[in-house]
Parts: sequence; C-alpha cells; structure tokens
Amino acid sequence: MLDVNVIRTEPMMIRKMLIDRNKDTAVLDRFLSADSEWRSLTDENNRLRKVRNEVSVQISKMGGCADKDSKIAEMREVGSRIKGNEERVSELELIRDDCILNIPNIPHPSVPIGKDSTENVVVCECGEKRTFGFRPKPHWEIAEDLDIIDFERGVKVAGSGFYCLKGDGARLERALINYFLDTHEDQGYTEVFPPVMVNKAALTGTGQYPNLKDDMYYMEKDDMFLNPTAEVPVTNLFMDEIFERDQLPILYTAYLPSFRREVGKHADTRGIIRVHEFNKVEMVRFVLPETSYDVLETLRGDAEQLINGLGLPYRVLLLCTGDMSFSCSKCYDIELYAPANDVWLEASSCSNFTDFQARRARIKYRPEPHLKSEFIHTLNGSGLALPRTMVAILENYQNEDGTVTVPEVLRKYMRGREIIG
Repeated sequence: MLDVNVIRTEPMMIRKMLIDRNKDTAVLDRFLSADSEWRSLTDENNRLRKVRNEVSVQISKMGGCADKDSKIAEMREVGSRIKGNEERVSELELIRDDCILNIPNIPHPSVPIGKDSTENVVVCECGEKRTFGFRPKPHWEIAEDLDIIDFERGVKVAGSGFYCLKGDGARLERALINYFLDTHEDQGYTEVFPPVMVNKAALTGTGQYPNLKDDMYYMEKDDMFLNPTAEVPVTNLFMDEIFERDQLPILYTAYLPSFRREVGKHADTRGIIRVHEFNKVEMVRFVLPETSYDVLETLRGDAEQLINGLGLPYRVLLLCTGDMSFSCSKCYDIELYAPANDVWLEASSCSNFTDFQARRARIKYRPEPHLKSEFIHTLNGSGLALPRTMVAILENYQNEDGTVTVPEVLRKYMRGREIIG
C-alpha cells in the first residue's frame, strides 16, 4: 500500500495516477473525506482531553460548592463528547484502511501511459521464428495425437479448465520444472517449497486481496485460499520481520501449483493456454530500495535465460499504466511465440513492487544498526509459467511426422529422450 502521508499531501498526483491506471477516483475522494474528518475529530479530542485534565486539577483543589458540581457536570459532558468522537474515529479508521488497500501502486516515470494492452511497448523481439515446410498443428492436436495430454479425463475428474498430463507430457512438465529450478539455483536463488494454501493476511500483503478476491478459490470452512501464484506464500514468509542491511538481498525461487478462476473470461479457452490450475516456477527478490529498478532488469534477464536455453522465440513488453497489475510500479511481460495460430503467449511477468507489498506485509530493514527501520523493496518474476511454455515447445519443436523434438537442455531430465513420439 501507499504511504498515507503521500495520499494525504499529494491528492492531485494520486488522482492522475488512478486515471492513468483506469481506476475509479471515488476511492480517493472517500479516503480524503474520511481522513479530513478523522484529523478534525482527533484534534478536537486532543483539545478536549487537555481541557479535561486542566479542569480535573482545578476540581481536585476545590471544596464542596456549586461551582465544583457545575464543573464536574461539564466534564461529564466533555467525557461523553470524547467517547462519541472515539467511536466515530474508529469507524473512520476502518474506512481509511479499506480505501488505502484499494489504491494501487504508483507507476515509475518510465512506464508508458496507456489504457490497455494495445498500448504496451515492445522492448525487443528475440530468436527467429521457425519456417515450416508443413502446416504447424496447434498444441492440443499435437498432444492428443501423441497421447500426452488427456483433456477429456481431466474434465471428468475436476471439470472444465482442468487437464491430465500423461506419459511424456507429464515427464516434459517435470523436466521443465527441474530445468527452471536448477537454472535459478545457478543464478543465486535459494529454493523453497512453501504451502499451497494461504491465509487472507498473506494475500493482503502482496496485494491480491481484496483486489482479486473474486478470482481466487476460497475455502470458507477454513478461511483459507488456494494460492493464485507462489509470489504470495514466498513473499509473506518474511511478514512482520526486520532485516539488517547486510542480510539483503535475499533471492528465493519456488515451484508451486497455482489456482485461478480464469476460464470463460477469454476466447482462448481451448487447450492449456488458460486453465484453472497450472504449475509455475517463481522468483522473488527482497532488496535495498536504491537497487530495485536495476534489479528488475536483472530479474528479467534471469527469466530470459530460461527461454534462450530452450531456444524459443520470444518478445519483451513494457506494460503501460492501464495494463499493469495492481501492486506493480513497473512490469515487463515476456511472451513466447506459438506458430500454429501466430500468437504471443505471456509466460512471465517481471515486476518491481517498490515498498508497496512491504508496507502491507510489514517487511523492513535497518539501514544502520542505530537508525529507524525502513521498508524494503520486493520484486517478483515468473520463471516460467508451465502451460504456455509447454505450448510453445510443442508447437515450435513439432515435426512433420507428428513427433516433437525435445529441446537439448531438457534431455537430461527426460532420461536422454530426444524425440516425443
């Protein structure tokens, strides 16, 4: 969340930011109204308490007289006014807190202003698109012909938006996970395996709650959620903690299945492009504030290294204000090319959240042992989302005879298999 003093002192900047991000400015108006009344009542109560204290001293020195009884009655009225103000102040604090949780992060000046994904900026396009001597098949045809994905039985077990990997399909998924994790370890990340389920505090800490509460799977009996991304449990491992400066940076990577209510919102629901459950390997960095934008470029490079190792064509987008997620200050999307339908598929988002998540999760560091603690900066990147990576591999590495060549970096994880057929 944003510093309340920034919202209070720079409302015009916040209003423009909300407009640039296609957000309703009513949340700012509601905050400013509640905050103004909160400050007024707080000041009034401070004055009333001072008067009550001064008069109480006077009363203690007075003998029995009508003036004393009058002042006692007057102070009872003051006490009632203070109590009434306190009750209203508590109500206003809830309103302010709710507003603050629903105001997004401030974009970095380098982020282009735009209304939606059509105004994202292509930073670079890398790798050569393959020229086929035959009609490339879409991934669902390849997978069904090779019997490596069972769509029908996945739906039978769990419903629409689920699928079952089998044989070399399951092995390829596992190979990708291991390749990603091993590469990230070489890049300096420590692997963790956090819980799949998360509580409301964790989701609030990273900004998914309440902003995306309707997109998540909620288990009412336990008041828990299935994680929408490993970013949530990994970042919140350090909730309410304070680091020393020399403990930073901290680099974590994690494989975790994630869950979202995505199917039905988009046209590309065939195959495994948009599904309810998906595997993903995540990168999370906890860094010193002055380094975070340089670290974002490094984080993006870590994700690109995975794609370059797989030999897949891809492009990098700098997201505009209207397409960035709620918590981001700056975000790159990395998209893989799928040749069957000539489309780009998002496989990674690399984001700098500055101190936005750290404020919500109360994660701090001490610049020096004798100084007051400050909020750290957090960053997150997908390295990579598995379904779309598999789509890109199946479509880019397909052969005319229906087989699929296994990318060289994955063969050691596939028991030396070079061809899926």
